Amino acid sequence: MNGDLLTIIEQIVSQKELPQSVLINAVEAAIRSAAKKRYGSIRAVSVAIDRDTGAIKVYAPKKVVEIMRHYATEIPIEEASKIKPEAQLGEVIEVEVEPGEFGRIEAQTARQIFVQKIKEAEREMVYEEYKDRVGDIVRGTVQRREQDDIILELGKTEAILPLQEQVEKEEYKRGDELQCFIMEVRNVSKVPVIILSRTHPGLIARLFELEVPEIYDGLIRIMAIARDPGDRSKIAVATTDENIDAVGTCVGMKGSRVQMVVNELGGEKIDILEWNPDPEIFIGNALQPAKVSKVTIINRNENKAEVIVPDDQLSLAIGRKGQNVRLAAKLTGWRIDIKNESEADSELKQQITKEIFKSELRESETGVESDSDLSKRSEIDENHIESENGFTNVNHDDIESLPITELSGVGEKTAQKLREKAYSTIASIARATIEELAAVPGIGVAMAKKIHKSAIELMRDE
Repeated sequence: MNGDLLTIIEQIVSQKELPQSVLINAVEAAIRSAAKKRYGSIRAVSVAIDRDTGAIKVYAPKKVVEIMRHYATEIPIEEASKIKPEAQLGEVIEVEVEPGEFGRIEAQTARQIFVQKIKEAEREMVYEEYKDRVGDIVRGTVQRREQDDIILELGKTEAILPLQEQVEKEEYKRGDELQCFIMEVRNVSKVPVIILSRTHPGLIARLFELEVPEIYDGLIRIMAIARDPGDRSKIAVATTDENIDAVGTCVGMKGSRVQMVVNELGGEKIDILEWNPDPEIFIGNALQPAKVSKVTIINRNENKAEVIVPDDQLSLAIGRKGQNVRLAAKLTGWRIDIKNESEADSELKQQITKEIFKSELRESETGVESDSDLSKRSEIDENHIESENGFTNVNHDDIESLPITELSGVGEKTAQKLREKAYSTIASIARATIEELAAVPGIGVAMAKKIHKSAIELMRDE
């Protein structure tokens, strides 16, 4: 038996992929349990296995007596003297016993303990393998459904894809292979529990790492991801290397790279856009494929922004059921209010009308105007602004058709600088603040005030 032990252990090692030391420890534990069953559990039974030869030695404590009545716990003085010459009556000594002396019950106990130890070792090995892989992806095979959860086989173990981590549009059939994101690994009562996800944004990040070597190598960074799992996602990328087109590299030649990820996600559409530290630029990029006229930060503390888009881009910017703006808000971390240019211009006219009315009302209170003139002022609406000589019709189309070089102090060079910052119409300049205009390179505060005042006056008089 002892000579064959190492051979048996080596066979199990090849089948179970467990270290030899683990199996030897399991054998020792099994024999120790069987020995205690036979010789009494209240006394220590020791087991030693030679790692080189496979020889097993079992030592049981026995009491030295003159006449032996219980073989399992006693040894005659004559036999004890052969083991330990100075042995005394009543003394307890370690006596080597043969494992072959074990009966059927002891052998069954040994087998149960051995199987238990092997299973514990396998579970521990699985836990050690996966505990540091949280945040990674793994490919598994669908095995079965347990209530609402999907059980996947990962080779040596199984993992759980909970209902809340499943993509609503996906159907999971036995034998399907899935790439999943490892969300959590727990050790529950010495049993490893691996929780997977198909909805986590990290799944997209890891899939792109596999398809785009530049991401894996750190030349391109994924800065943010927003997902509507199974339908559409947005991913913002950046690079510090000016020679690399981050978006184009991730898309791949003829869309080959992004298409691989799309296929893995069951057709989920993916928008790849350029990340920018400037929130105004980033928000504009995030609303792609819609074209944006202007982004204004309303409140930095509350992360509120207003976006103005051309009239024909409004529905595209908002998206079906608000999906595009919702994903853009999630991607950027900003609350986004979208308006078309017509709505923004209308609000601007109303604001200008109110300011004119307030100004002229103050003048009337100081006696500059008569009561009849003041009465006329109250009849001003968003389509009419009263001048000193009466009412002048505000024609929005006429204003929009005027070049910004019509503004006081705006030559062609200044106009070009303004256009580069999306101030291409008189209305857009009137909507801007002095601070925003002054931020345009080469403008300055004084010029900004002059240009802004000219735009406001033109909005009044046109």
